[in-house]
Amino acid sequence: METPYPSPISPSKTRVGWIGIGLMGSPMASRLLSAGYPLTVYARNPSKALRLQSQGALLANSPRELAQSCDVVFTIIGGPPDVRAVVLGPDGILSGLNPGGVTVDMTTSQSSLAQEIFKAACSKDCWSVDAPVSGADVGAREGKLAILAGGNCGVVEWLSPLFKIMGKHTYMGEAGCGQICKTGNQIVGSANLIGMSEAFTFAERAGLDLKKLLAAMKGGAAESKIMQLFGEKMIERDFMPGGFAEYLVKDFGIGLNVVEEEEAERVAALPGAALCKQLFSGMIGNGDGKLGLQGVITVTERINGINK
Repeated sequence: METPYPSPISPSKTRVGWIGIGLMGSPMASRLLSAGYPLTVYARNPSKALRLQSQGALLANSPRELAQSCDVVFTIIGGPPDVRAVVLGPDGILSGLNPGGVTVDMTTSQSSLAQEIFKAACSKDCWSVDAPVSGADVGAREGKLAILAGGNCGVVEWLSPLFKIMGKHTYMGEAGCGQICKTGNQIVGSANLIGMSEAFTFAERAGLDLKKLLAAMKGGAAESKIMQLFGEKMIERDFMPGGFAEYLVKDFGIGLNVVEEEEAERVAALPGAALCKQLFSGMIGNGDGKLGLQGVITVTERINGINK
């Protein structure tokens, strides 16, 4: 690929596009607007873009139209089928992105799809980066997301002024490595949530005050970012979503499918991840797929015959 890196980013010059203005994407895009970047958005339901338009965002009629007027296009959408359609489709981002442009997918998706997009972008003298995020909606609002980036190191570095507005990025390696890192993140995070749900159910049956238990655990080795984000919410039965349970099950489906797709030397047995997926799938089976991840405690309680 002979195309040089795009010119240095500055609010007065770099045109940013954004596709995916849901629970996470809307506050992330809003932060870029507030930092002075000209922003164009695309939404299948244009009414969802009204708040961003009130902040100065423009509205495009298609991913292709958006890409034609932007230097960098971010996506954070449902899953791999959506990413494939929006980025690689006949009216997708790469059909309109100008040479030297960058498409950055922040969706939790497949590493193999990220590699496919990278190759397709290169064939059009463009760049692509897979950069899924962790930190829930509060991290999106406060600009404290963990951004897990894969792709060309120089392009990731070039994107760093934008990433810093949304959180802290870590370069993980070649295309697809950001997605692999996100799967690892989901395994650890979900295991923490299940551990908390079992600890709280066990302790409450034994008569302990759960808020005292949480305060005590925060001073020891069990403390984690997951505990900080979700511990009090779990105790207070606040199951408002910072990320939907059904999306986590989707993420696990992607990660566990890698076992079937990748070469034998890259395969890992993931029994804990499979169990986590089963328990969060229980939330969906109970009709709670739209609850926040901390709602997994309801599955543990039902197993123990507790109904609250």
